Amino acid sequence: MTAYKDLSKEELLELKSGLEARFGEVKEKGLKLDMSRGKPSADQLNLSMDMMKVLAGDANLICEDGVDCRNYGNLDGIDEAKQLLADMMEVPKDNVIIFGNSSLNVMYDTVARAMTHGIMGNTPWCKLDKVKFLCPVPGYDRHFAITEFFGIEMVNVPMTSTGPDMDLVEKLVSEDESIKGIWCVPKYSNPQGITYSDDTVYRFANLKPAAKDFRIFWDNAYCVHHLYEDKQDYLLEILMECKKAGNPDMVYKFSSTSKISFPGSGIAAMAASEANLKDVRNMMKVQTIGHDKVNQLRHVRFFKNIHGIVEHMRKHADILRPKFEAVLDVLERELGGLEIGSWIAPHGGYFISFDAMEGCAKAIVAKAKEAGLVMTGAGATFPYGKDPHDSNIRIAPSYPTAEELSVAAEIFVLSVKLVSIDKLLGNL
Repeated sequence: MTAYKDLSKEELLELKSGLEARFGEVKEKGLKLDMSRGKPSADQLNLSMDMMKVLAGDANLICEDGVDCRNYGNLDGIDEAKQLLADMMEVPKDNVIIFGNSSLNVMYDTVARAMTHGIMGNTPWCKLDKVKFLCPVPGYDRHFAITEFFGIEMVNVPMTSTGPDMDLVEKLVSEDESIKGIWCVPKYSNPQGITYSDDTVYRFANLKPAAKDFRIFWDNAYCVHHLYEDKQDYLLEILMECKKAGNPDMVYKFSSTSKISFPGSGIAAMAASEANLKDVRNMMKVQTIGHDKVNQLRHVRFFKNIHGIVEHMRKHADILRPKFEAVLDVLERELGGLEIGSWIAPHGGYFISFDAMEGCAKAIVAKAKEAGLVMTGAGATFPYGKDPHDSNIRIAPSYPTAEELSVAAEIFVLSVKLVSIDKLLGNL
């Protein structure tokens, strides 16, 4: 296919005329499609419905160690749930605390505790003149929303094919004491689907931060979310690497079953060093007597062990894989060789990251909306919603049906083509 930039003005105008006719036909259908967030589809949610049956009215709600899940207690969570999530997170059980049903909530609370009371005896962040966080970009909008909410200054760090630009991370962290943390989605990153290389994880573990209370917020949200049996990314375990590097307290590791069982009704966990967990418990015990042990037990009885989770996620992959491949096939067929966009084919996670020509992302999202397709807002993958290149668009294939996805992909590529032609003609 001939690159659009190599076409004459007359050829571009002729091409635009035909594309506008096709776009008009789609627009007349009055479609209402949503590809804005990475929500599991109904078919995926149905996979966990038997979880609702494992704790029937006459079920035994006593744990293996005698804990009655109907009553108060167990700040850390029940042992069986700690073991299940520990195995999923590849850490020892004693390094895990089970919280409520959302890892996002745990991360919010972790930042809030640092703001109001500090980390392990250090000055509360709210009493400091300035607090900064490093933000790999493009990245996860809900991470950025947390730090923005607390007035923390966010500093962009470009993503590479192996993770964040570690030269820049090492320089900034070592020189600036006001930098207190970095957001990370290290496996099948949101939105690019990149998994950090061994060298990247090693360099994280060996950071020499100027701030004693610097923490890596390691959100391993997609640790078991593979799309393929034979193409699964491997991620070096950060907690052990930090311990080996003499930095055992430098990382908070988060995960949950939100996109494994039921979003909003799963179980979430933090893994960290014993010193970090002691610090968290001291504040957490004022907040709660213990989280929902009945829900923890429900998950344990349903999955039984890590092997049950792995098998369950194979079923998720069977539903998700054709959707990802359908979108990728359309992108390659319709946009390959045109040099008006680039994308990454991930091995797991929930998103496809698309980079349009500079200055085109907002217009593409707006154009798609004209035809009834809601996309993630342009700029959402950057702090403050500001993509300096107005280029990145996050595609979320999981929620629509196969039929809806086919139409949505057609609308998207039509929008990309039309906006790109306007850009080349100087109309943007």
